Amino acid sequence: MDVVYLDNNATTKPAPEVVAAMLPYLTDLYGNASSVHRFGQRSRQAVDEARGQVASLIHCSESEIVFTGVGTESINTAIRGILASRAPRRQIIISTVEHSAVRELAKQLTREGVEVLEIPVDPRGSLDFDRLESVVGPDTALVSMMWANNETGVIFPVDRIAALCRARGVPFHCDGTQAIGKVPVDLTAVPIDAMSFSAHKFHGPKGVGGLFVRRGVRMRPFMIGGSQERNRRGGTENVPGIVGMGKAAELALASLPEMSSRVASLRDRFDQAVTGNIDNAHVIGRTDSRVPNTTNIGFARLEAEAILLLLSEQGVCASAGAACSSGSLEPSPVLQAMGIDPKIAHGAIRFSLSKYTTDAEIDRALAVLPSVIARLRAVLPVHAA
Repeated sequence: MDVVYLDNNATTKPAPEVVAAMLPYLTDLYGNASSVHRFGQRSRQAVDEARGQVASLIHCSESEIVFTGVGTESINTAIRGILASRAPRRQIIISTVEHSAVRELAKQLTREGVEVLEIPVDPRGSLDFDRLESVVGPDTALVSMMWANNETGVIFPVDRIAALCRARGVPFHCDGTQAIGKVPVDLTAVPIDAMSFSAHKFHGPKGVGGLFVRRGVRMRPFMIGGSQERNRRGGTENVPGIVGMGKAAELALASLPEMSSRVASLRDRFDQAVTGNIDNAHVIGRTDSRVPNTTNIGFARLEAEAILLLLSEQGVCASAGAACSSGSLEPSPVLQAMGIDPKIAHGAIRFSLSKYTTDAEIDRALAVLPSVIARLRAVLPVHAA
């Protein structure tokens, strides 16, 4: 059975060109990029080239790119690093719908005595910008907010957030993980101070992340132990991963027009067919401002885990915001923060496409989904208040 993969916000297929670019550095060109001999310096040249490719994707200077192990490490590096350099300020501001990499770090920082303010969103996923504007002040060490939500695809007004923070003299860290490779990101136009991202979200390899740090922004290193990455991230560079990330960035830049046109059209066709053919199916979040590959659809009075299991039996891969795998029966924190009706949130499924998604795959998913929902509603009418 062919797999219909609609879980690209979790991870993407490594592009064939990425795998080919990485292979020499997994076999013959295995030198350490920090070595001074010519063999090692071939790896150094490859890392430098990749740094330029990533910088071109987000429109910044090569010297402003730091390679890390994963996107979560980039987030920890940015938030902890900026916070440590902003003493005595001990307040950070996030939104209520951040990725767990930010939410869980914020909880830990609270235990360490940091004040964390959370800015709410409305049921469409839009940030309460007026509330943000009212709390950013002299005690604020930094603001950290996402560019696009990983569950709904809703885009935050990062240009307004960045301008507000710049005017108040407060650093702004942006989690760009779900935006890069899907929408244009131009850091010459948006005054973001630091931005984290991950290669495997735009057809690069797993195990390599990136962090943009604007020139002049003070940030203490998070990983200590070596002089790599201009003393900003200790540890031997993952040369094959970095090379793969660079190639993926080059491909992603070229694919942006396709994402905004063909992929967005596929997503919209899927939305319209599902909501038109299945009763009580609701698209969650605003549809006029979201990344082109993502939709979150709530199927009222059902459980997401059951939907996903039956879809998987038919070869369709998607995901849920709810923490089903951990045994939790609660909807995702993101959907709860949005105030989504629990009868809908419990049955919320995220479908996320990529540049490799085809019309035939969407047709296959649309053929399978109605029967799955009908079967579950016939035998598992949970939350049928």
